[in-house]
Amino acid sequence: MSPNQISLEVNVAGIRMKNPVMVASGTFGYGSEYVDFIDLNRLGAIVVKGVTSEPWPGNPMQRIIETPSGMLNAIGLQNVGVNCFIAKKLPYLREFDVPVIVNICGKRLAEYLEVTEKLDAEEDVAALELNISCPNLDSGGMSFGVDPELASQLVKSVRKKTARPLLVKLSPNVTDITVIARAIEDAGADGLSVVNTLLGMAIDVQTRRPKLANVTGGLSGPAIRPVALRMVWQVYNTVKIPIVGMGGIMTGDDAIEFLIAGASAVAVGTANFVNPCAALDVTNGIREYIQQQKVDSIKELVGSLVQQIGLRTSEIE
Repeated sequence: MSPNQISLEVNVAGIRMKNPVMVASGTFGYGSEYVDFIDLNRLGAIVVKGVTSEPWPGNPMQRIIETPSGMLNAIGLQNVGVNCFIAKKLPYLREFDVPVIVNICGKRLAEYLEVTEKLDAEEDVAALELNISCPNLDSGGMSFGVDPELASQLVKSVRKKTARPLLVKLSPNVTDITVIARAIEDAGADGLSVVNTLLGMAIDVQTRRPKLANVTGGLSGPAIRPVALRMVWQVYNTVKIPIVGMGGIMTGDDAIEFLIAGASAVAVGTANFVNPCAALDVTNGIREYIQQQKVDSIKELVGSLVQQIGLRTSEIE
């Protein structure tokens, strides 16, 4: 069987995809930005940049800097707002045969619920992804994603507003990611996106000032891949709902690592800035691996590390 004849179809948390490769929120705009470089129909799913109840201007410049094997960003979730997204961005995506997953952000619970209700009325939205790394202003600015109780409350409230597949994007900036993952699963999430960016910073030694106007930002790219992979493995051994693995995936082999660790699908993020066709290259790499290894189904790979080493994370010191 030739590589092109191999089926990579998957169903992750109720989202049917041609292949297990998504593009990560915040790295692919609203899809139209990449259409001159890539056939959107060949993607597993498009996760659009975060959408909020009102337009957000984002943070002041400088907002992006390159780092060794990655990048720091402090965009500040700049976006057009949910009403503009529905009126001007979503109609364009309807032209393509690809699931559209909308990332939702907010600084208060009410904002998440407002956006959820509006998107739930749109037939072309395949699923929702909650960004819980936002500061909860009703709780003194603490991020929803670092407190199990806050995360659980948010997911339970959103769950009541929609029957669409609900993914939750976990923050890695916690002491024990499995505690958050378990709380979110219990609250009714259908799947988990693991993980968001790591908090980092960089300093200009000549001016002795931070390179980012926001001082700190989110570190992404290959530099975080070992950390993200470890967290996918830990979460896989903690919950029963599917995982979308992400964090520095650049090649098909990178994606295979995440599948073996326990992810049912992957998302390509920072690689899109280096190579607009990165998601397709990753997909082709997965297909070639399956052919070489004579694997019958993607499902055979998911979590297969357990069979290879015979240990769960709870057994590893």
